[in-house]
Amino acid sequence: MARLRVLLPLPLAGAYDYRVPAGWDVPPVGSFVVVPLSGRQLYGVVWDGEADPDLPERRLRDIAEVLPVPPMTASLRRFVEWVAAYTLSPPGAVLRMAMSSPSALEPPAQKAGWRLSAAGQRAARGEGRLTEARRRVLDAMEPGEVYGGAALAAEAGVSAGVVRGMADAGLLESALLPAGADFPRPDPAHPGPALGPEQRAAAAALREAAAARAFGVTLLTGVTGSGKTEVYLDAVAECLEQGRQALVLLPEIALSTQWLERFERRFGTPPALWHSELGSRLRRDTWRAVAEGRAPVLVGARSALFLPFPDLGLIIVDEEHETAFKQEEGVIYNARDMAVVRARLAGAACVLVSATPSLETLTNAETGRYAALHLPTRHGSAGLPDVAVIDQRRTPPERGRFLSPPLVEAVRETLAAGQQAMLFLNRRGYAPLTLCRSCGHRMRCPNCTAWLVEHRVRRTLQCHHCGHAEPIPESCPECAAEGSLTPLGPGVERVQEEAALLFPEARRLVMASDTIPGPAAAAEAARAIAAREVDLIIGTQIVAKGWHFPHLTLVGVVDADLGLAGGDLRAAERTVQLLHQVAGRAGRAEAPGRVLLQSWNPGHPVLEALVSGDLDSFMQAEAESRRPGHWPPFGRLAALIVSAEDEREADRAARDLGLTAPRAEGVEVLGPAPAPLALLRGRHRRRLLLKARRDVAVQPLLREWLSRAGVPAGVRVQVDVDPVSFL
Repeated sequence: MARLRVLLPLPLAGAYDYRVPAGWDVPPVGSFVVVPLSGRQLYGVVWDGEADPDLPERRLRDIAEVLPVPPMTASLRRFVEWVAAYTLSPPGAVLRMAMSSPSALEPPAQKAGWRLSAAGQRAARGEGRLTEARRRVLDAMEPGEVYGGAALAAEAGVSAGVVRGMADAGLLESALLPAGADFPRPDPAHPGPALGPEQRAAAAALREAAAARAFGVTLLTGVTGSGKTEVYLDAVAECLEQGRQALVLLPEIALSTQWLERFERRFGTPPALWHSELGSRLRRDTWRAVAEGRAPVLVGARSALFLPFPDLGLIIVDEEHETAFKQEEGVIYNARDMAVVRARLAGAACVLVSATPSLETLTNAETGRYAALHLPTRHGSAGLPDVAVIDQRRTPPERGRFLSPPLVEAVRETLAAGQQAMLFLNRRGYAPLTLCRSCGHRMRCPNCTAWLVEHRVRRTLQCHHCGHAEPIPESCPECAAEGSLTPLGPGVERVQEEAALLFPEARRLVMASDTIPGPAAAAEAARAIAAREVDLIIGTQIVAKGWHFPHLTLVGVVDADLGLAGGDLRAAERTVQLLHQVAGRAGRAEAPGRVLLQSWNPGHPVLEALVSGDLDSFMQAEAESRRPGHWPPFGRLAALIVSAEDEREADRAARDLGLTAPRAEGVEVLGPAPAPLALLRGRHRRRLLLKARRDVAVQPLLREWLSRAGVPAGVRVQVDVDPVSFL
């Protein structure tokens, strides 16, 4: 009997061999199957390669079932293998991300709907008397077509009771809705917004890339508000005309309300969505629709990269510089980089989009690996905002306050003119540290090397790394002094409290992940701001990108120095990207915008670049500072994070890894050393960093290194190739 290999969505080293039952057709490679393993029935995928002919027949188990779903494409199977090899992850762990909705593998249940009966068709032709409501229902229906009850009632503008009454009267009869009718096809010919000359030229180049039906990467840059979204949606239209599927990756799908509205204006219908807040039923339907080619365009978070597109023609990575594209748990990968690989394997065009591209992407464009397009001006009549620094050494805030007099005055002037203002601070909660005035005790997380953040609205102290939360105590847990605990430093809640005292008449809205938890809240916030029901927005980094608020003319950054401290390789690059994005929210319509950056170090190169608007020179200087030491993008990095519940075990394992570190030309191993978060979720952490020249393949070195070291039970070693975070 035939044998074949089946890869299971488990952290296993490779595929297992199974037997095809007698009388069965051999399922093609890529088929989804059910197989037995250790007394369980598991889903798996028939994988490439020959089964082991020397494996005894008695050790083989039969495939139990071949599932009625399109087979996984060869390009997706190659992608699973590529990601596994690059990240040093088990292939089955990567496959699990590509099988993220197991229920979608089962035959979809058909839903019941209504169609015109013979009596209903006669009534539709004018025979008999009808109420006005029933007439509207009949006018909305075509003979032979099946309609969902709720959709039919909405289309006709009647209640569901009217539809049920018509069924009781014999005018409608029950019928099954056709499967897959829930994802309408976007219309590429739907009239879109008028593009300016620069936009039309860029859109034409992207259309040409999408029409080529071949792999290529294009970097699309442009100042904030220059219409990058409208330009790349033209490439999506071309992909639709080619009959292929398009994928748009966004860094935070829950905050893409306005993006979805733009898409619907451009194509007349919304796209399919993929993100963590989808319900299980919609997740199943979406996965199945993608696999069957019924979802022509999908917009999603980074995990959408592993969906089973049968004919992927275009991948857009919007805000490509965002660290949210890096997955830090499980299989550690950067969706931006993996999107380029997925496009290459699928023969698709890839477009990376950003107003502030990462240094890695800029270098690839400068060396010719990527094509480059640039939009230098804002679309329409909007101009770029004026940016200035408030030197807090000269005009400090009042004692116990965090807004300096020039910023307070600017907000007052803006509100008095009937315009909207924003105060930005990239720090959640009320205060980042709580300290005892009597003994100096600091409230810290019992599971992490981190201070507990006060959330005054909830009356809790919370760790933003592990989620530990506890009530704010009445007395110091160290010295028992009552009423001695004092919050130090500002978070957005504290800025909101200060704003309430300074601008009591202003209608305020706090936009942070605590207050905007998902798509519904984001949509309501965007509606309220657009409707001018809000005067002053107070937000964290979620307000920095993707929003278009036409009446927002002032952005005040409360602490522009935040993020510049510490030894993070990319601290300056990240800060200039974030603050430039925040600044870009101001003056996006006719009224001119201005941006005020509060700083204790106004001469810092990041702030000078933001004031001058010369980000290109800043990034060039940043690149030149990294080149001599072979730091990315001019070298390779891989981090090994050793963790254990016992601190001595973590130290011992890290020391042993350090002693067996690879020694080769162009390779250097730094560490071991305690991680900045030396305790995280109850595990002690040590880090080693392998640094290599750009031409050195680090994966073979890492595999050999780990095989020599021998990691004891109870110790976990996480490998992060191309690390973004150094915590």
